Amino acid sequence: MQHIDPEHHDGTSDATPGGASDQRRPGELVFAGLMLAVSLGLFWSAYGISGFEALSAPGSVPMATTVVMVLASLLVLLKTAKLPLDRSETLARDILPPAVVLFSLALAIYGILLKPLGFLPTSALFLILAIKFLARRGWVWTLTVSLGSLIVIWLIFRIVFSVLMPAGILPEAEFIQFFRDLFRAEGAQ
Repeated sequence: MQHIDPEHHDGTSDATPGGASDQRRPGELVFAGLMLAVSLGLFWSAYGISGFEALSAPGSVPMATTVVMVLASLLVLLKTAKLPLDRSETLARDILPPAVVLFSLALAIYGILLKPLGFLPTSALFLILAIKFLARRGWVWTLTVSLGSLIVIWLIFRIVFSVLMPAGILPEAEFIQFFRDLFRAEGAQ
């Protein structure tokens, strides 16, 4: 576990720096601007459904929702822009430390690899790397926890709840059929 520097941060998860709402955190203004841009983009997309035809038009609820999003994000942006920047924090250390950036990239790669490789190999790779990085334990422990967790997750979601997951490169249907045949053969005896 990483040591918290008490001179710099108290270790709480308060969204405002030091509990003070009169300062802007690093990156907060950019984030507020991105939220406004995304809200405007969603409004434009909602407008493309049916325009301003009528209150009962298919796009009226999405447009009303995105208008609220645009107004709220504009207010947040204006309020945030008025605040002075907190100079005691940095973006790389306090807001987006390397571990957060690394896991964001790992999740994006997971999403990209999920369909071509399938759920089991992609999840195994992600869990092994994540647990090794976070726990900093030996390979036997890492593999046991990662693969054991994956097996339990797969059994619960795929077998118990019958959730379809991307099969990818593993013959998952054949595995399931093998176990079904095995249990049928044991039950017939």
